[in-house]
Amino acid sequence: MKLVPLGDRVVLKQVAAEETTKSGIIITGEAKEKPQQAEVVAVGPGGSVDGKEVKMEVKVGDLVVYSKYAGNTVEVDDEEYIIVRQDEILAIVK
Repeated sequence: MKLVPLGDRVVLKQVAAEETTKSGIIITGEAKEKPQQAEVVAVGPGGSVDGKEVKMEVKVGDLVVYSKYAGNTVEVDDEEYIIVRQDEILAIVK
């Protein structure tokens, strides 16, 4: 199955959390906080959304930072994805 976002929505796949800190401390599964970094998997067409013209700024393959409580989590083929509006994406990591 394939997710195809509509309007100004973007499908993200979360990047794996760090297993160790920079100082070498190993983080257990319970202590790990989900990172707010994700890879863009699919991008909607943009266009007119709520009466405003929206130009899509992100593209498939971009690494982005998104708002902590943004979007909806969905599971497709045992993979977890997050669907967010483009304005919930805070930055593109370069």
